[in-house]
Amino acid sequence: MDSRLVSLAVSELGECLRVHDNMLATAESCTGGLLASTLTDTPGSSDWFAGSVVAYSNAVKERLLGVDPALLRDHGAVSEPVVLAMAQGALKAVGADISVAISGIAGPSGGTPDKPVGTVWMAWAWPSGTRARLHTFSGPRESIKAQSVMAALNGLLSVCR
Repeated sequence: MDSRLVSLAVSELGECLRVHDNMLATAESCTGGLLASTLTDTPGSSDWFAGSVVAYSNAVKERLLGVDPALLRDHGAVSEPVVLAMAQGALKAVGADISVAISGIAGPSGGTPDKPVGTVWMAWAWPSGTRARLHTFSGPRESIKAQSVMAALNGLLSVCR
């Protein structure tokens, strides 16, 4: 992950959130809190970052984010319906204006023919809408997590603007 690009993206995001008086929440699974850590590396992030739920297990997705167990059973944790529910749940759980949710398979194991390692679903939620996007990343675990963080930041910038 190019730290300069990440720093620029976070600075731009922070300014956008600050200007619109919005607070951000994250719901992370495969990134394990890397996005929240990246955001809070920026001084002043407490002005626009409300908090995060690291929901690595399905039980935490259900309990803390309100993901319907039927969605997890029918679609799996790495799916559009689940990340949309995670993003909505993060808005409520953290009390934010904008959220992003990430769920994927960072590897090196855990992939299937339908969902290979590098499959990452993301969703963004705000009071007037939601959207989700499927990403397919490559490389080792750390690279997939870093690519996920950058993609989440780019999506947040798009939503904030």
